[in-house]
Amino acid sequence: MTPSCTVVVPCFNEAQRLDLTQLDLLADASAGRVLAVDDGSTDATSELLAKLVDADRDRYQVLSLRGNRGKGEAVRLGLLEAIATGATLVAYCDADFATPPAEVARLIGAVRDDDGLDVALGSRVALLGADIRRSPVRHYAGRIFATVGSVVLGVPVYDTQCGAKAFRVTQELRAALARPFVSRWAFDVELLGRLLQSPDYRHRCVELPLREWREPGGSKLTTWAGIGAALDLVRIRAALRDRG
Repeated sequence: MTPSCTVVVPCFNEAQRLDLTQLDLLADASAGRVLAVDDGSTDATSELLAKLVDADRDRYQVLSLRGNRGKGEAVRLGLLEAIATGATLVAYCDADFATPPAEVARLIGAVRDDDGLDVALGSRVALLGADIRRSPVRHYAGRIFATVGSVVLGVPVYDTQCGAKAFRVTQELRAALARPFVSRWAFDVELLGRLLQSPDYRHRCVELPLREWREPGGSKLTTWAGIGAALDLVRIRAALRDRG
């Protein structure tokens, strides 16, 4: 039986840039369901998502949160909802589709096709033949962050912050999602850290270099967010030690 899949897309005030065509492509490419998490939007995002669900309830679902909870909590609650409704494969990606639907589907396919693999992480590596468009400033800032993140995790991960990841639903994933993250900005690192506390889990994870990724316009990432993410790494390291 083909594992059922749900892709979580966190949304906060996305009415002006959410491309419904990309959501259609995501549902088609992943052969699964798309769960949009409305993270307390104050614009017309909720109305836009409601129309999407009304048009096709088999392929789309919306989880509406009261108040803005932050991307990490929106993703966590979305993944839990997907698992509760029967998904055996889950993934998440950003609403700006910096990672195109076909690339998200490739991560899902990697897990779906290999019983020994539980996690596939998108990795933004500017290799020959790939189309990775990222500003130099963000690239080098990301390299510093990923290096520190790897130290926190205790394993070499090239790109902890790429917003596209796919997971097989396992007991380890359920446990990792059971409680809120201590971090608001670096939840990707914290989620991986929780999973990697299982002794052999690192051997069930793979990073896949993306073939295409484009830095979006109108990003919500700010200098203060970058500082917050750096402070989050300190909190994550302490939290992982406490539970280690």
